[in-house]
Amino acid sequence: MATRNVTEADFAQLIDQNEIVLVDFWADWCGPCKQFAPVYEQISEKFTDVIFAKVDTEAEQGLARAANITSIPTLMAFREKVLVFSQPGALNAAQLEDLVTAVKGIDMSEVHAQIAEEASGQAEA
Repeated sequence: MATRNVTEADFAQLIDQNEIVLVDFWADWCGPCKQFAPVYEQISEKFTDVIFAKVDTEAEQGLARAANITSIPTLMAFREKVLVFSQPGALNAAQLEDLVTAVKGIDMSEVHAQIAEEASGQAEA
């Protein structure tokens, strides 16, 4: 599956309706972003069960602000609606492939239990 451009209007729906979503926050003027783009596209074709989204931070400034993007490229990974990875900087193909494999291997029942535990602790505070 090729990468897809995402806007603020469809971002939440994309995260809600797909098990695993990677999001590349980029801008046209960003050299490292341009270098990372073909790597991101290449790996997206290898993992057809994962959504590879791209957010143009110039066109989608509100979404970039909401995601606290301070440096680009920034890559985020969501699994079952939970942000499980966020890091600025371009990755090479091997690193990106390892990241996708790691995200697929996360025990989400453990993650959801931890989130529920944190939420109940905050409710008591």
